[in-house]
Amino acid sequence: MIYRSVNCVIGSGGLMATWLLHCNPKTFNLDEHRSAGEALTSWTIARHKTEVTAGDEFVLWVSGPNAGVTAYGHFTGSAEFGEVDPRFWTTDPGPKHFVPLQVEKWLDMRIPKAQLAGDARMADATILRQPFAGNPHRLTTDQWQAIREAIESENGDPGWHLNPGDTIRRTDLHARYGGSSQNGIATSGTTDNILIFTAASSGHQHGYYDTWNEDGTFHYTGEGQTGNQRMIRGNKGILEHRETGKRLRLFDGARGTVRYLGEWTLDQEQAFTWAEAPETGGGPLRQVIRFHLVPVRATITTPEVGVGQGYVTADEDVTPAPAAPRMPDPDLVGRNLSTHRRLQNDLAQEAENRGLMALSPSPSDPDFDVAWRDGQGCLTVSEVKSLTRANEGRQLRTGLGQVLDYRDQLSDRATEVAAVLWVEREPSELRWVELCRRVGVTLAWPGREDAVFSPEHNGTQE
Repeated sequence: MIYRSVNCVIGSGGLMATWLLHCNPKTFNLDEHRSAGEALTSWTIARHKTEVTAGDEFVLWVSGPNAGVTAYGHFTGSAEFGEVDPRFWTTDPGPKHFVPLQVEKWLDMRIPKAQLAGDARMADATILRQPFAGNPHRLTTDQWQAIREAIESENGDPGWHLNPGDTIRRTDLHARYGGSSQNGIATSGTTDNILIFTAASSGHQHGYYDTWNEDGTFHYTGEGQTGNQRMIRGNKGILEHRETGKRLRLFDGARGTVRYLGEWTLDQEQAFTWAEAPETGGGPLRQVIRFHLVPVRATITTPEVGVGQGYVTADEDVTPAPAAPRMPDPDLVGRNLSTHRRLQNDLAQEAENRGLMALSPSPSDPDFDVAWRDGQGCLTVSEVKSLTRANEGRQLRTGLGQVLDYRDQLSDRATEVAAVLWVEREPSELRWVELCRRVGVTLAWPGREDAVFSPEHNGTQE
């Protein structure tokens, strides 16, 4: 930050003091300075020039809409006078007094102004009463203690009672931690949390294709069901969560009982990318935000041994948009969409009627339509397909390939996996029944439920 010193201003010595340095982003671009890989080795000051000295401790405060503490460290010398590196200033500052320093830690998340302002010990802090006063702000012992306690709590997980893997009803979750129970991204106004929810069974119908990656990271699709997504509301909350001091809490499931997948943060090298995905109901392709999340602590980062979550009923009343090019599945367009959802819901209800628990996929599962387990540990996974005379061959080929893929992916997560291709009606070419039987897949349709749910069913056709 400083090119060279011109002369030294001798510090007064004595007991070590504690200070607050503040940064105005409109004057000095700290984010750009850090992104450029520059080490912060000094800070300009306008007062207390003879009082600052080596060994004094400081915290760095960034002002603006997301004001708060972002780093701490200590001074390595007394104040000096010198030329300032103008690259990251909005105007050339000219020569200034500065104090050399060493940053001990950049905080993962900023300690927000609101949190500190709520502490009675900070009532007389000059950064709150006189925020435009020149650097540095002297801190009393009580004020320093209040800030350090807030920093120490940032390294823990204060006020949070869930452990990764715990389940909770979503209504109870919001009653305790705030945030809207209707949104996939729920920013709390009462706690320092952003609750985010991922569920393939409901998300895919809106073009939300979240993915787990082999390195343990997670790509999460932003909110916005139609048109190009924008970096506003919940999306902006995720992007700025470090600056606002909000913790990202990821949950598996969207309704009913959800499962906590731990605390996550944005990848500091690449926070997000843009991708293409269809609008709600298989509409035209649009730009969506893909947030790159990495685990923070004690977080579930590998697929679960179990499969699925409680079945999420598909909405049969959504009016599909016209077909778009490069759709991920032709069964999710036009007339086929409502038929697909009706068949899927009926199959899930049949499983429930027979005393089985219907399952929708969790984020770590392949994107099957419905699954269930029997009392002997056999998992049955199904793909549902609508059929018309025009698309019958394509749908059967696609569905067979999908359900074989699901079975293969889940083979090490159940003692036995059976596969079902559930279609709208009897195929016009019955050779499909024999073909499916040969590869261990049950091909069935309404009226042939016993072929799927009979006790003898084990992935073979009658």
